[in-house]
Amino acid sequence: MTIDERLDRLTERHEALAQSLELLHASTQDLRESVMAHDRYVATLMSAASKLLETATHHERLTRIEGQNPA
Repeated sequence: MTIDERLDRLTERHEALAQSLELLHASTQDLRESVMAHDRYVATLMSAASKLLETATHHERLTRIEGQNPA
């Protein structure tokens, strides 16, 4: 194999690696956006769960004040 052939082969490998890196970067960006959307969704669920717990706590207090047995 001549030096020119080796250089051509190295150039082809370099281009293939560069393309693979670009695809990996795009995939990583997509994954990052998905994780951020998931985090926002989980934060919304946690907020709703917190409000539900607060409502249940108030209901329990009112039930005790009224002298009723909680169901």
